[in-house]
Amino acid sequence: MAQLIADKRDIDFVLYEQMDCESLLSYPEFEEFNKKMFDMVVKEARKFSLKEILPTYAEGDREGVVFENGNVKVPKCFHKLYEMYTEGEWLALVEDPEFGGQGLPHLIAQAAFEYIVGSNYTFAMYGILAKGAGKMVELFGTDQQKELFLKNIYTGVWGSTMLLTEPEAGSDLGALTTTAIKNDDGTYSLKGSKIFISNGEQDITDNIVHPVLARIEGAPEGTKGISIFIVPKIWVNEDGSFGDHNNIVCTGVEEKMGLHASPTCSMSLGDKGMCRGLLLGEENKGMEIMFHMMNDVRLEVGLQAMTHASSAYLYALEYAKERKQGRELGSREQSQVTILGHPDVRRMMIDMKAYVDGMRSFIYYTASCIDNAHCTKNEDEKVRFSGMVELLTPIVKTYCSEKGFDVCVNAMQVFGGYGYTKEYPVEQILRDCKITSIYEGSNGIQAMDFLGRKLGLNKGVVFTEFINEINSTINKAMEIDDLKDLAVKLSGTVTKLSETIVNLGKTAGSKDFKTGFFFAHPMLMATGDVIMAWMHLWRAVVAIPAIEKVTKSKYSDIDPANFLKNKNFAFYDGQIKTAEYFITTMLPVTEGKLKSIDASNDSALKIGENAFAS
Repeated sequence: MAQLIADKRDIDFVLYEQMDCESLLSYPEFEEFNKKMFDMVVKEARKFSLKEILPTYAEGDREGVVFENGNVKVPKCFHKLYEMYTEGEWLALVEDPEFGGQGLPHLIAQAAFEYIVGSNYTFAMYGILAKGAGKMVELFGTDQQKELFLKNIYTGVWGSTMLLTEPEAGSDLGALTTTAIKNDDGTYSLKGSKIFISNGEQDITDNIVHPVLARIEGAPEGTKGISIFIVPKIWVNEDGSFGDHNNIVCTGVEEKMGLHASPTCSMSLGDKGMCRGLLLGEENKGMEIMFHMMNDVRLEVGLQAMTHASSAYLYALEYAKERKQGRELGSREQSQVTILGHPDVRRMMIDMKAYVDGMRSFIYYTASCIDNAHCTKNEDEKVRFSGMVELLTPIVKTYCSEKGFDVCVNAMQVFGGYGYTKEYPVEQILRDCKITSIYEGSNGIQAMDFLGRKLGLNKGVVFTEFINEINSTINKAMEIDDLKDLAVKLSGTVTKLSETIVNLGKTAGSKDFKTGFFFAHPMLMATGDVIMAWMHLWRAVVAIPAIEKVTKSKYSDIDPANFLKNKNFAFYDGQIKTAEYFITTMLPVTEGKLKSIDASNDSALKIGENAFAS
């Protein structure tokens, strides 16, 4: 099969026609760039990903990682590739050039990472973790810490991780038991165990920088007493030279369903000697510092899921166009047709297309909000864009991870029995995608955050701004005759969404709060559905004028048969048809979800534990 990752035409559409990426060039932060340079970055990312990274996808998965005596060997094909990865400066696209970054907009970085992550996420992880660890050092580190660590992290000279989870704490970080005792020289001695540490040990870089959550001796219990430390695998002296091997050791590697080429490590700190760390930021501010990283990571998880879905969809589409099976329904012809001609396969394909395209627009929109929040000098706009990112982050992570996996399941179904074999790539894509709904804060936790914190941001003003953004698109669609009906349908669902969220918020804040949080996940997913409909209507608003420019005719007067060979027509017409499908066929299901949330039946909370199984 052809090497497939992402839809280049759709990426260009979202970047320049839907999100108007060129408008970012008006900011001083990006004035050194132009569209040609943006295109070059994305083009090179695509070229590098297809030519160099993608061929290692299956090979790395089948070789896996090897754990021996505390050491981890990564797939052989990754070593030379990692050198190319770092030499190409792909690790820190949006970071300050002073520290080894390229200073690009997040919006362009999303497009580049769509190719890099989509070609082999397990490989890309060896560099992606640098962004989160580096950002914490950049924002909260001392001048000396920045001098010692920052450039080496951002450029990938040293690897990086994040040590949060413990065997008995899990998602309850306040229950962690890793301790830190201050030494006479200002360093800290750490002791404890961590689990589920991606790339906690590897033989690709000479050193690994571990940000570690721990509790300083005498600190308050719970999350209020957590601090964060920089713990290098090999101690770094004040002059930048290497010191002794620090006592942070990998004690095992998990056997996983997917991500076989990425070691998920158990780590021991200070078990057989001193493990030294440097305090990052202030004492007892570890959770606050960590969340600067976690928000970025959760947005990246949404991108990971979408790229898996995009690749799975494109492989399924190629297969459906080539695989001949059965006769055309209702036809007397005896010759076989490609399975894309069968209605049920069409159903799966349009479902996949709707989610992949919608998620791409959603993720890129969130990235554009990050860029605008960072660059605008208008304080009201800064607050508005920042609030939008805060509100959307748990939805990007949760909705995209679940719908992304659903797309992979549908793609495997299109392949039939072949999809379940290792002969075709969808089997691995599906396995690798599943983790996105589990790690970096499981989706149930994201839903609680969405209901408990994000909907009430700034006393509900952020959510109101979010609804206003959707209504702005609806109003534009109302001015286009061919989209009025879709706009009216979406408008009704948006009104219902707002009412349901207000009602659920009241329940969550009452004595029946458990019932409210029982429906937090369905509420988040319903909100994601509405966002998909919004993104598709927005796409259609852009597509109608474009298609009328191509055809020199009003859309409703066009005979598609006259433009069968026109790729631009097919692309733009596809936007409109997908919007019509999602809003008329899938959005009514969302309205049913909202009705069930309004009913807030609490029988599941009342059922006895022994009733679940005898």
